[in-house]
Amino acid sequence: MKWTDEHRELRRTVARFVEQEINPHADAWEAAGRFPAHELFKKLGDLGLLGITKPVECGGMGLDFSYALVMAEELGAAHCGAVPMAIGVQTDMATPALARFGSEELKQEFLAPTVAGDKVVALGVSEPHAGSDVANVKTTAVRDGDDYLINGTKMWMTNALQADWICLLANTGGDSKHNNKSLIVVPTDTPGISFSEPLNKLGMRSSDTAQVFFDNVRVPQRYRVGEEGLGFMYQMLQFQEERLWGAASALKGLEGIINDTIDYTRSRIAFGKPILDNQVVHYRMAELQTEIEALRALIYSACEVHVGGGDATRLASMCKLKGGRLAREVADSCLQYWGGQGYMWESRIARAFRDQRLMSIGGGADEIMLAIICKQMGILPKGG
Repeated sequence: MKWTDEHRELRRTVARFVEQEINPHADAWEAAGRFPAHELFKKLGDLGLLGITKPVECGGMGLDFSYALVMAEELGAAHCGAVPMAIGVQTDMATPALARFGSEELKQEFLAPTVAGDKVVALGVSEPHAGSDVANVKTTAVRDGDDYLINGTKMWMTNALQADWICLLANTGGDSKHNNKSLIVVPTDTPGISFSEPLNKLGMRSSDTAQVFFDNVRVPQRYRVGEEGLGFMYQMLQFQEERLWGAASALKGLEGIINDTIDYTRSRIAFGKPILDNQVVHYRMAELQTEIEALRALIYSACEVHVGGGDATRLASMCKLKGGRLAREVADSCLQYWGGQGYMWESRIARAFRDQRLMSIGGGADEIMLAIICKQMGILPKGG
């Protein structure tokens, strides 16, 4: 990647925001199980950070995805994984399809206030029996006059309890599971929508996550994003940016784990010398830092392909796979050198251990990434 002065200035802006607006509150938000999404997102919106790649007509900057990647990487310096994840849902997971395929009327009604930080969005794809198997979702949206009647349930929905609208994937008719789905904008104050209590997650504690139920929820058909039946394809396109964004957002967090571990092991004396002075420890730090740099290079390469209009599916899947596995490796390896202190719930290394585990699950599990890569390589068995 070739970074411009604009990239560097954006990086500094996001870094300041993380330092001033997120990290001082991270511990309190984690303990509360929620952060104030509307308040924080409005501050981001005022800085233009929620619409980096969105159309200028909707209040965005109209920049390419490399700028979004800069923001994702800098958000990784936050002292928790939950808030950056929630921001990513707003910027690069629930809104790309609306920005690209939505009608002008729909974009002005929902995308523009989301870019401004006046509305919070959630992505409604996963269901209790359909996580990575997106084609198997059961939620339906049946035509009724000029409306859709929506019935079903969505699971593990980030931002659910604070969202103003949901980008919902639902079956709208037809026999082919890859051509019978549509993306629909669903305001959360629509009658018939109800929410579970916040889900009690292993990590990402300050991100409010819930199950959402739809009981004859009526929305106008004009709330559909793009063409009917193309929702699965639209969602697959959204996944590419989500996966690149997720991998990039891990980089600074993983480096932070290594740096914190270096500081701790340098000051911790065991058997007459700092733990860091043991060759197995400082060699391991060097090895893990090298892996992070390799992942960064892979992410930047994938971004170049994506920005250049190429098909980044293979590289984005590799980034997601490598990012999730490296996150687990770094957190686990470093926690070991903290000993009992690292095993304490309140320690940052323990939080990172919990938070980073999601990367191999959310947005398509490791096994899905492997299947995509195999397909791209032409080695996936028939019917696989």
